[in-house]
Amino acid sequence: MRTKSDIRIRPYALAVVIAAVAVVMNARPTFALDQVTITEPNHVIGYLPLYVAQRRGFFAEQGIEATWTTIETGSGPTNAILTGQALAMLGGPEHNAYAKIKGADLRAIAGVLMRSSVYVMAAKGQEPVSRPGSAAEWASYFKGRTIGTGAYGSTPNSVTRFLLMQFGLRANADVQLIEMPSTAIVAAMKAGRIQVGVVNEPLVTQGIRDGIWGEPVYNVPVELGPYAWATVNVRADTIAHQPDLLQRFVRAVVKGLNATYSDPAAGVGVAKQEFPTMALEDLSAAVKRCLTDQVWSKDGSIEPAAWTMAQNVVRSAGLLKQEVRYEDVIDMRFVKR
Repeated sequence: MRTKSDIRIRPYALAVVIAAVAVVMNARPTFALDQVTITEPNHVIGYLPLYVAQRRGFFAEQGIEATWTTIETGSGPTNAILTGQALAMLGGPEHNAYAKIKGADLRAIAGVLMRSSVYVMAAKGQEPVSRPGSAAEWASYFKGRTIGTGAYGSTPNSVTRFLLMQFGLRANADVQLIEMPSTAIVAAMKAGRIQVGVVNEPLVTQGIRDGIWGEPVYNVPVELGPYAWATVNVRADTIAHQPDLLQRFVRAVVKGLNATYSDPAAGVGVAKQEFPTMALEDLSAAVKRCLTDQVWSKDGSIEPAAWTMAQNVVRSAGLLKQEVRYEDVIDMRFVKR
C-alpha cells in the first residue's frame, strides 16, 4: 500500500496542472455584443465624441457594437428608428417634436452638440469691411447676397433662416438662398455661385486651407449660445423595453464626450481615422475650433435653455407649428444615473 509520502507528481505533470489552473483562473466569459445602428445626417467633426467612443472601445466596454449609417434626407433618420432599422439617430430634438405632433413618441436621451456647429463664411473679397455690431448692420451686409446653406428642413437651413429673421431680412427676397448638401457649398463658392456659405467642420477648415474663405464672419456657436443642436434620439418604447441597453449606450457616449475634452490629441487621431484624406494639421485646427467654442457637451446633459433655443429656431423658420414641452421630447434619466 502506498503511503502519503509515496505519492509524487512528476515535473511535467505539475507544469500541466499549473497551466490548467492558470487558464481557468484567467478565463473570462465571452458574450455577443449588442449590435446597434445609429443614423447621422452627415459625417462631420461635430460627431467626433461618438466616433471617439467607438474607436477607443467605450461602446465595446459596455457590451455594444455600434455602427453608423449616414442618411441626409430630412425624414430619413426619423423613419429609420420608427421602423426599427436603427436604434438611435443623431440630430436635433426638433425632429422629436415633429414626430410628436404626428403621433409618434421619440425622446432625446443624451446631448452631443450643445451649441450650433455651423459658421457663416464669406468668399474672399466678400467679407464685411468691419465687423457689424447691430442687426441693422448685419442686414446691410447680407442684403442682396446669395447664400449657400443646407437642404430645407435641415438644421443649418433653419439656423440660416432664423438669423435672417433676426436681421430683419426675408429669404429669397432680400437675399437669395441656394439649398444644397453641405459638401457642395465649398464647390459652389469656389465657382462663384454664392458669396456666403453656412457650413460646419471640417468644411470650415478645408475652405480656409484652400483659400476659398477666411475665418468665419459670424460665429454662430458663440452668438446663439446653448443650443440642442445634435442629440441621441430613440423611440419612447425603446426606453421602456430596453433601459439597460440605453443606460450602457449613454455611459459610452458620456465617456466619449469626456475623453474628447480631456485628450484632444487622441481625438485628433480618431478624426484622422474618420477623415483619412484630410491633412492632420487641418483636423487639429478643426478640433481646436470645436473645443474653443465648446460646441460639445461635457456630460451629456440637455438643459431646458438649449431646447428653448432649438425650438425658437425651427418655429421662426416655420417648420414647427406649435410649442412642444421639454419633457415631451427630452428624457435625461440615463444621464442623471
